[in-house]
Amino acid sequence: MTIPYSLRNKKVFVAGDRGMVGSAIVRRLASENCEIISASRAELDLRDAQRVKDFIVDRKPQAVFVAAAKVGGILANSTRPVDFLADNLEIELSIMRGAFAAEVEKLLFLGSTCIYPKFAPQPMPESALLTGPLEATNEWYAIAKIAGIKLCQAYREQYDCDYISAMPTNLYGPGDNYDLNSSHVLPALIAKAHAAKIANAPSLTVWGTGLPRREFLHADDCADALVFLMQHWSDNEHVNVGVGEDISISDLARLVARVVGYEGQITNDLSKPDGTPRKLVDVTRLTALGWTARIPLEQGIADAYADFKRRHAC
Repeated sequence: MTIPYSLRNKKVFVAGDRGMVGSAIVRRLASENCEIISASRAELDLRDAQRVKDFIVDRKPQAVFVAAAKVGGILANSTRPVDFLADNLEIELSIMRGAFAAEVEKLLFLGSTCIYPKFAPQPMPESALLTGPLEATNEWYAIAKIAGIKLCQAYREQYDCDYISAMPTNLYGPGDNYDLNSSHVLPALIAKAHAAKIANAPSLTVWGTGLPRREFLHADDCADALVFLMQHWSDNEHVNVGVGEDISISDLARLVARVVGYEGQITNDLSKPDGTPRKLVDVTRLTALGWTARIPLEQGIADAYADFKRRHAC
């Protein structure tokens, strides 16, 4: 369903505005002349339901983007399941309850394509949700995100709230997390390739077989899609956000090495898990609405690497 909604000159709360996606949303909203409402972690613990409710009711935003979440790669998800499940559930509940109390006009919940079954059909349509078991290495985060989708649907059904959900594919870009203990595959590869280049190392090790395929969307493209959905989508069903193309981890590693300028050998650590064999989203619904991604992967990686060097490189 497409019901036009204008963000222009609105007060907008971007929860998680210091993160990669949240900061991209703030950049995108600059052209809408919005008044951005934000709060740092020190100012507002988004897991604290009462404080979040008081904050939203006091600030009176008209629209809310729920871009805040505890996120991480395979290692972080595998070793801290309580954090990924409980923290994300608390964040979602706190913000939506606060938005409801403040009578927010529209809310967008940002999920993740890890909500889909491990062996979902490829590309993964929105209808694949809850049709099979999840990938074990990130099921705790996935369950929390599924709960967020269902919470939006529940508010729509019980209270007729205009709460919608978007499921982006793997994201990267300025402001990403490059900590090898908690990062996702693309920023981890950028950090590893840079370190190998600086050290003149003979090889760069990639987790697993390198055969799994992943899709990658630049954070600025994601932000543009989320603003577009706020303006043009109002429905119970969630919407996939992606580019419609994927790449093997091995090919991704070679692409990152080329962008970074690392010329050594790329090897595989077969003792490490592969994760889901393939994650490509079906973007038919979003494309039909009139939105497509614009930033090519190699250009996006170059942008991310430039950001990495500004923030982290010696």
